[in-house]
Amino acid sequence: MDKRSIFIAIHYLELGGAEISLIGLLQSLDYSKYDVDLFVYSHRGELMDFIPPQVNLLPEKGGYPYIETHIWDTMKKGYAGLAVRRLLAKIRYASYKKKHPSSDDHPLHFIIADTILPSLPGIGRKEGYDLAISYLQPHNIVLEKVKARKKACWIHTDYANVGVDPALEVDVWNGYDHIVSISEAVTASFLKAFPSLENKIVLMKNILPSEFVRRRASDCDMEEVERQMPKRDGAFNFLSVGRFCYAKNYDNIPDICRRILDKGVQVFWYLIGYGSDEELIKEKIKESNVSENVIILGKKSNPYPYMEACDVYVQPSRYEGNSVTVREAQMLGKTVVITDYPTSSSQVRDGEDGFIVPSDNEGCADAIISLLGDPLRLNGIRARIKDMDFSNKVEVEVLDKLF
Repeated sequence: MDKRSIFIAIHYLELGGAEISLIGLLQSLDYSKYDVDLFVYSHRGELMDFIPPQVNLLPEKGGYPYIETHIWDTMKKGYAGLAVRRLLAKIRYASYKKKHPSSDDHPLHFIIADTILPSLPGIGRKEGYDLAISYLQPHNIVLEKVKARKKACWIHTDYANVGVDPALEVDVWNGYDHIVSISEAVTASFLKAFPSLENKIVLMKNILPSEFVRRRASDCDMEEVERQMPKRDGAFNFLSVGRFCYAKNYDNIPDICRRILDKGVQVFWYLIGYGSDEELIKEKIKESNVSENVIILGKKSNPYPYMEACDVYVQPSRYEGNSVTVREAQMLGKTVVITDYPTSSSQVRDGEDGFIVPSDNEGCADAIISLLGDPLRLNGIRARIKDMDFSNKVEVEVLDKLF
């Protein structure tokens, strides 16, 4: 039987939940059945080294690597037309914000992609593919620039918590044959905004590379990890990993930590990541007087040894699609605590493979204090998840439905 041809596009392969799940998908494919071209707009990121050798990594092309760089850098690289269109996108977005002042930045991605499309060349094989996949928004580009018999795009976020403008986005979503959702909860929130697209939804949970996670957890200088995250008698080491942005809620960690400390429980809370909220988090650390207890470790190309070394992994998000880092911590046998964001019950079974705590700072702190005071509950979770498979490898079979 002839192999089915697949095209997959993603912006870059820096550490992130969607990027990790793509590596999990690529590492789970049966390459006797599929011929895969991967187009990474900008060849950057720690995960580039983990693309399976069977995958054909397409070269960078045209202005794609400069879609997200500074406009002046785009100009200097010789893509004046793209730079001008990016400037026009800013103007369009400013006009949009005047009409929709309560909206967050979510529509910006659709507006940019729509505006710059004429400056981008076609990508992939001229003869086309059996299936083209847009793995991350905005999905305009694969819809317009790739030739394929079938097209599918992925939803990675909780649409109940982003500024969705259905009139702006619906034509793009409707252009795809399938819309792949990573959880039932993500599907439900998406369909509240786009009820007409229900017949296009396909459920395919994130596939995570468990062997990769475990191997990387031991691939490090443990003395260096222990130096940065030392063990202290009678104290607990917490860890949170992710982009420093509104969704992750890391700006509330200092206040939560302060409340725990004020109850006489000694904790040290480490943050791995980077992003626009870093200065805000630093300000909150000062306000709460927890500079010795909330420690920003910054961006790490390999966060897994730190997960391995922590006592409790905490994800205090305001909202999530399906947090990859939570699954990774569970793969490493860690007790996981998450806040009760709208999709939390699809992520953790409270008391069975982790704990769900209130989202407000006081309730979150009190629940964590209660858990720390009950070693039997904490250790019971660790024992229970030891032999669980969190990889979701069976989900790869869903891919056949997309053809």
